[in-house]
Amino acid sequence: MKATETNFLNFLRKPAQFIIPIYQRTYSWKREQCVQLWDDIIQAATDETVSGHFVGSIVYIEEGLHPHSSIPRLLVIDGQQRLATLALLISALGRAIEKQGAEIGISQKKISNYYLFNIEEDGDLRYKLLLTQSDKDTMIRLLEEKELPDPVSKPIVENCQFFEEQINKTGIDLMILYRGISKLIIVDIALDRERDNPQLIFESLNSTGLELSQADLIRNYVLMELEPKQQEELYNDYWYPMEQSFSQVDYTTQFDRFMRDYLTVKTRSIPNIRAVYEAFKTHSKGGASNSVREIVADIYQYSKYFVYMALEKEEDRELREIFNNINTLKMHVAYPLFLELYDDYFQERLSREDFISILKLVESYVFRRAVCGIPTNSLNKTFATFSKELDKEHYLESFMAALLLKDAYRRFPNDEEFIRELSAKDLYNFRGRNYWLRKLENHNQRMLVNVEKCTIEHIMPQNENLSTVWQQELGENWKEIHTKYLHTLGNLTLTMYNSEMSDHAFIEKRDMENGFAESKISLNNGLAEVEHWNEEAIKKRAQTLAKKATEVWQYPQLTTEVVEKYHIVEKGRGAKTYILEDHSNLTGITMELFEQLRKRILNLDASATEEIFQQYIAYKTTTNFVDIVPQKSRLQLVLNMKFDKIHDPKRLCKDMTGKGHQGNGDVAMILSLSEQLDDVMALVRQSFDKHIEDGDD
Repeated sequence: MKATETNFLNFLRKPAQFIIPIYQRTYSWKREQCVQLWDDIIQAATDETVSGHFVGSIVYIEEGLHPHSSIPRLLVIDGQQRLATLALLISALGRAIEKQGAEIGISQKKISNYYLFNIEEDGDLRYKLLLTQSDKDTMIRLLEEKELPDPVSKPIVENCQFFEEQINKTGIDLMILYRGISKLIIVDIALDRERDNPQLIFESLNSTGLELSQADLIRNYVLMELEPKQQEELYNDYWYPMEQSFSQVDYTTQFDRFMRDYLTVKTRSIPNIRAVYEAFKTHSKGGASNSVREIVADIYQYSKYFVYMALEKEEDRELREIFNNINTLKMHVAYPLFLELYDDYFQERLSREDFISILKLVESYVFRRAVCGIPTNSLNKTFATFSKELDKEHYLESFMAALLLKDAYRRFPNDEEFIRELSAKDLYNFRGRNYWLRKLENHNQRMLVNVEKCTIEHIMPQNENLSTVWQQELGENWKEIHTKYLHTLGNLTLTMYNSEMSDHAFIEKRDMENGFAESKISLNNGLAEVEHWNEEAIKKRAQTLAKKATEVWQYPQLTTEVVEKYHIVEKGRGAKTYILEDHSNLTGITMELFEQLRKRILNLDASATEEIFQQYIAYKTTTNFVDIVPQKSRLQLVLNMKFDKIHDPKRLCKDMTGKGHQGNGDVAMILSLSEQLDDVMALVRQSFDKHIEDGDD
């Protein structure tokens, strides 16, 4: 590598062509970067004490091992944004000189011949700078002052217009502008193909331009070290079609998300979204048997699955509708599992029917958990490793069994829990309320209702100042009933006549033209027979709709024997199973004390579960929050917290940081009397709340 500080205009003046390789991102500087560059140039031009202004480095390498052109063709590794932007500014300056007839010691012709064109060359070699893809044609047409191509590169056109506007609106002296440009300094870094690693140098550069996305870094890493012909083949065969298939509005975000999911499938480990590039490098180096083409082809194949699902481009209508539901629920954490399922479906290892059934089960699993308020912070790991639990010879059966075997914070809420929580939950303010209304309304219906065109109707009105008629309808405790049931399932429905219904009495809403009695909306079925809308009616309707919801969001149906078969297999993979009888200290009064404590811990939440180990009994949510170590005549509790985080006004806790002990965590306490239970449980709850909040991400 040879690095030289040099004047930018002198750098451009040498006979050479700077080529932006096909794998580089397209031109992406925005107005804010151009404003900063303009301000820097004007400041340098007007400050006599400034002899030069540094604008960054230009890193390049010769195009091939045996160049045949009459001038060096140099592949730009870093600096294309500055090169292109300054070319736009210089061209705008040249046109302004010509238009104004300004005498500043250089003409438009000289600017073009020195800095923009290789005047002795023809064809593409004529241009000092060759951009890539659609940028190339737009830049050439601008420099040649010809009609712009279609499609046009908007950033290039917009930034060119910005510089022309600045020159015209500010009335800047063109001599001053040229002086400022003449003060620009770069570091000219020429790489040696045989000695330098372009990718390592590229990564280590502290660029003054826009930070590269993970997508940019991965593309460069894959293609940079290949010969130009190979670069072009892989780019055109795989990478460009992949880029085009993603949303062009948000390509970088979508691609980074896809690559994280892809790497999760391949490595069973979830990379941080900001470290996808590093994870990809590790993965690609680990698969030494795969050629670059094979790696890129595999990424391309999985990207198609992602696009079919995430961007809902699947041609199969039923699958597309399911993906729409999944995306409405924002089930991004499940995409690593979905990618693997989709690959098995594509490779015909998974039938279409079973694929659909599995997707619906995952949808039910996520929705039921949301309704039941189960923390979602562990779902990414649940889905990342889910396929390890499957017997793909019995795909659907093993999938259902795996769901049914999940307990505590990973559990699949059964019908009883789902009905109870769905009936009582505030569903009006529930995220994605149109989703559950649409699914519930259109279940098993031939004529589908467009929920988006309907309005959510509160049968008992939202108005806190209920009319006397409504107060009488609800009874003596009307305020409590209104507060408790207003936004719940039993009181919500759909209508296209919300304004007509307003706060009218229930009977008026029922019997009016287009009222509940005449409604074609299935959610209103049965309201025609209701005479009074009170607490009993709301609860009854909630139960009816909640039972219907169990048909919409189904619970896996397997016999106990089948589930136990998979349970035995799972247990067989682990170590010895312990029972309470293995703890010899759990006898007499100590056992009575343990049972009291155990009951109260398990009653903290349905997600709290017990697991018995040789030395202690663990209680878990996302992970252990308290461990009980039975001792003679007492119990030692270990809280999985840092000692400085516990609030212990009665000083019951002991700091175990750095000390050997049974259990997990740095906080220990002794329980020897039932009178201490309230104080001890207040400390246990702190640990429980911490783990519920933090999860195991």
